[in-house]
Amino acid sequence: MNHIESLEGLRAEALSAIAGAADLKQLEAARVKYLGRKSSLLQVLRELGQLEPDKRAVVGKLANDVKRDVSEALESREGGLAAAAREATLKSDAFDLTLPGETVRTGRVHPLNQTAEEIVQIFRSMGFEVADGPEIEDEYHNFEALNMPAFHPARDMQDTFFIGSNLLLRTHTSNVQIRAMKSRKPPLAVLAPGKVYRRDSDITHSPMFHQIEGFMVDERITFGHLKSVLSSFVRAIFGKTRKVRFRPSYFPFVEPGAEMDVECVMCDGQGCRVCKSSGWLEILGAGMIHPKVLEHVGYDSEKYTGFAFGMGIERIAMLRHRISDIRLFFENDVRFLEQF
Repeated sequence: MNHIESLEGLRAEALSAIAGAADLKQLEAARVKYLGRKSSLLQVLRELGQLEPDKRAVVGKLANDVKRDVSEALESREGGLAAAAREATLKSDAFDLTLPGETVRTGRVHPLNQTAEEIVQIFRSMGFEVADGPEIEDEYHNFEALNMPAFHPARDMQDTFFIGSNLLLRTHTSNVQIRAMKSRKPPLAVLAPGKVYRRDSDITHSPMFHQIEGFMVDERITFGHLKSVLSSFVRAIFGKTRKVRFRPSYFPFVEPGAEMDVECVMCDGQGCRVCKSSGWLEILGAGMIHPKVLEHVGYDSEKYTGFAFGMGIERIAMLRHRISDIRLFFENDVRFLEQF
């Protein structure tokens, strides 16, 4: 059989095999057989150099025509088989369009951010403005200007993270009070929310937590103003019928100082394990700004008076939502966060 007859027979055989391929696997086998490196077609092309010039031109043209026809047939058949495969997959993997879709979990504002924003809005409604300050602070603004000089025993209560000879992670947002009063003259009513840091960690304490410091300074500010502001805050955050009380306490930057309690939110003042059967829960510390603090910022303590208070946002959030473990706020468990 000469080369021309061989090529014509090869074309007919290849086109028949391609048309008869039942799936993509059989089609690939046909491609390898008729266009692969060991195929009869490539063998003919390799032998072209041995033919006489006039015969070489005829056989070469026919070989290229055969190769083109087979390639086009493969491409066309592949498209048809791929479409059939997709159709079969859709039929075998049919799904019910009436079934509900998968639930997509959406983000929420973190409960601490929710609580902080609510507290801020309550005090804004009473005329307070919001201020900010550095979280890395020096000892003067964190301690000394707040009537806690070197070796003052109250410094031990702070459990401070020191990061240098005179630098530390602030232990309260009271440093904002000093910076705000140094930059402005009375009257002023300022709220300072932010992160604070102390070396403490258990179910009710975290080494990083959130605090809100508030203060007001003007002529003739009294303890009565303090009680009125904080009582209004408690009624707004815990309900209008929630009772409050003030107990004497000591803080070096206020005089007199007090702690504020609210009627237990768990038992409504009846006495339970959370309030240790007292019916009360402590929520913040407060007092009249110490004259020495006013003098540190250049205020005339004979002319101006003021009050200050500080509360932990986690504490308020735990009481409002009846959460027993502070660590839940920081574990990022979606099941917990989705509840808010």
